[in-house]
Amino acid sequence: MNILVIGDEQNFTALQRKGGLASHIVERADSLKGAEALQNRDLVIDLQFDGHPENAAIYAQYAAIPVLAGVVKTSLQAVKDTYSCALIGCNWLPGFIDMPVTEISLLEEAQKPVLTAIMQQLGWEYELVQDAVGMVTPRVVCMIINEAYMAAETDTASREDIDVAMKLGTNYPMGPFEWSKKIGIRQVYEVLAAVHAATGNERYIISELLKKEATNN
Repeated sequence: MNILVIGDEQNFTALQRKGGLASHIVERADSLKGAEALQNRDLVIDLQFDGHPENAAIYAQYAAIPVLAGVVKTSLQAVKDTYSCALIGCNWLPGFIDMPVTEISLLEEAQKPVLTAIMQQLGWEYELVQDAVGMVTPRVVCMIINEAYMAAETDTASREDIDVAMKLGTNYPMGPFEWSKKIGIRQVYEVLAAVHAATGNERYIISELLKKEATNN
């Protein structure tokens, strides 16, 4: 396949760690500057779609080209309500890109054969989840990070102790503060804010300490 990857060097490197790209023609771009970049492409992987939903207007001009778009802070339905294009939603948040199983959402059953063919060619494993802001894993992990920040701001425990407790007590591979560094505290803040706006659920109200650190970065 002729693949265009939209994203910075760091996230592209994480994508390469997933494997499966070496046998394809792959070009990386920092941003999608125009429809001409889509010519002769078989697939687009947009690692930063969440921050640039206006890219959907360009993808609509080449609707036959599948786009694996990072859609965590919004939903496919919200994009469709604004732009007429068919995207495949992926969890491309930093820290999740190179995970062995990619979390994916679809809007239409007709996309399933296309998705299956793409994943077979790339050799990637995936799991389908409902189209919803935050998806599943990012929503849960970011909520755990938020709870950890709430505990830290009330001096319930130190950050180091919270990380150790979560790893030893729940067998998590990383503690919540380790996760926040891997994802990026600004990303965590934006996911929580998006989920809270979409659901109105008080459990996603952001810790003042987390908010302060995110807005200062």
